[in-house]
Amino acid sequence: MEIFDDLEAEYDRLDDIFSGLSAAEWATPSLAAGWTAVDVLLHLAQTEEMVVTTLTGAPSTFSLDRGPVSVDEAMDQWVAAERSGPEVVYPRWQAARKQSVAALRAADPNRTSAWASAPLRPATHATTRLAEHWAHALDITEPLAIPYPDTARLRHIARLAHRTLPYAFGLVGEPPAPIRAELTGPADETWTFGPDDTDSVIRGSLGAFCRVGAQRLSPEASGLTTTDSHAETALRVLRNYAA
Repeated sequence: MEIFDDLEAEYDRLDDIFSGLSAAEWATPSLAAGWTAVDVLLHLAQTEEMVVTTLTGAPSTFSLDRGPVSVDEAMDQWVAAERSGPEVVYPRWQAARKQSVAALRAADPNRTSAWASAPLRPATHATTRLAEHWAHALDITEPLAIPYPDTARLRHIARLAHRTLPYAFGLVGEPPAPIRAELTGPADETWTFGPDDTDSVIRGSLGAFCRVGAQRLSPEASGLTTTDSHAETALRVLRNYAA
């Protein structure tokens, strides 16, 4: 399936970047508050391992049943509990990402598995992994001034963000509205999501749309345009993930 191939391609790109980082670079503060670059990779390794345990039923040291603790708080506690150096974390992520892709490919495509906020089918699960790795890669590469250009793989993330809009509207107590996104990719290709017969349209860069959804870019600074108040609200609540 295309999403699994694209997920693996993104992992390969990240592996090439990670393999060249020095000890000092791994210790650099990331854009994820309170985490160094190696802490971010530890979080990615932990959640890749959680994908495998979720899909296979293998024992896990982490429970999706968080009680009153938020997702962000739970992830921060998990990183703090297992914090280590790159000599431990990097090979851990390398092993986990291979196992994760293999488990996603082997899973029943129509069967859902529990995740942070709702059960997911394997293809959607893979898309969330792509979205999380891409966003956290920005957290690592931007402080280190490492090039991390956009690719057409972002279309998966944009589709996920668009499909998540009803959930996002609900989080702020707004009724969902039909929204179309008309986005231009890095090679000037066009990606369109949503109904053709709506007047509520978001237009602009595919990368900017995904960055707004990842909360790495404000709507005001994105260069994205909206045609009415519904589209403006959609851009304000846009997210590539559920929490």
